[in-house]
Amino acid sequence: MILKTVSPFISFSEGVNLLQSNLQEHKQWLQNTADEMRHQQVGDTVTYVVNRNINFTNICEQHCSFCAFRRDQGEKGAFWLEIEDIIAKSTLAVEKGATEICMQGGLNPLAKVDGSSLKYYLKLVSAIKKSFPQLHLHAFSPQEIQFIAREDGLTYDDVIVALRDGGVNSLPGTAAEILDDTVRKIICPEKIDSQTWMDIISKAHRWGLYTTSTMLCGHIETYEQEMLHLTKVRSLQELALEKGYPARITEFILLPFVGEYAPQPLRKRVGKIQPDLEATLKLTAVARLFLGDIIPNHQPSWVKLGLHGAIEALSWGCNDIGGTLMEEHITTMAGAKGGTCLEVKEIQDAIASINRPFRQRNTLYTLV
Repeated sequence: MILKTVSPFISFSEGVNLLQSNLQEHKQWLQNTADEMRHQQVGDTVTYVVNRNINFTNICEQHCSFCAFRRDQGEKGAFWLEIEDIIAKSTLAVEKGATEICMQGGLNPLAKVDGSSLKYYLKLVSAIKKSFPQLHLHAFSPQEIQFIAREDGLTYDDVIVALRDGGVNSLPGTAAEILDDTVRKIICPEKIDSQTWMDIISKAHRWGLYTTSTMLCGHIETYEQEMLHLTKVRSLQELALEKGYPARITEFILLPFVGEYAPQPLRKRVGKIQPDLEATLKLTAVARLFLGDIIPNHQPSWVKLGLHGAIEALSWGCNDIGGTLMEEHITTMAGAKGGTCLEVKEIQDAIASINRPFRQRNTLYTLV
């Protein structure tokens, strides 16, 4: 698909106005407009991917205020998978027809081979690709790229190229949270800043690695900050297209905050423990109107919203339902009710319930 940079359907200020207005006053217009734009841009077929999520460790040096996943070394509940465990999980995934392994983990300073973090991560990659060269390895967020570079005294380019050459096929655009540093200093002060996240994503595109893009929404951010985030994501895609980079952003995913078991300070400040479906659907529609012309694939999170909420989002601008996952720990440990695994038949039946056709895709949105 050849995409051209054009103006978004709505402006920054129009997006803010839509987000802050009473949904009931314009619900039908917003839903219908986003749904029609989705139809025009990508058609009616709902896509999905058969994949497995592998979190190789939850031992992490950082203390993000929304995270119930992380543990310290030796703490109850801490885990660190052996290579044999990762291969066993990958084997089961292949047996179930998976085309993708999505792999991310905590930032564990002890995860080294011969004193090198990069060698450890390459060991993980090599183990999977040696056993299953056909699998698409969607692995390691910009935060993990920065961590490896910092630990080994390397540049981001060094790390990205080494992982690409070692077998990583694309990068998840997680760790984006909200791309506004005033928010990041509160919810994830130890994480990379907005510009670093953007720089690493852009470098990945330049070196031929496609990425996704995400937004952690529904916590302390303002509507202006949500639109700023969408603007920055849009600018990355525009840059990739303008420069003719060999890769770009494949999809945009909203990740509404789940706070049931999140650290208490942020949970108390936000005042809710499960996602607000109505607010998420409104932002889903605004994202389609603002990004859809150059990031055509939009995906809800069935883990966070439940399958019923994700299916509802397909009428608000989304065209993809995500993956089977087979297991999921990060959101589930925060108290999400959506589950950790979907069977292909469950996905197909759910899509059919709204009279939309479905097709399996691979990570880069080529139909299988």
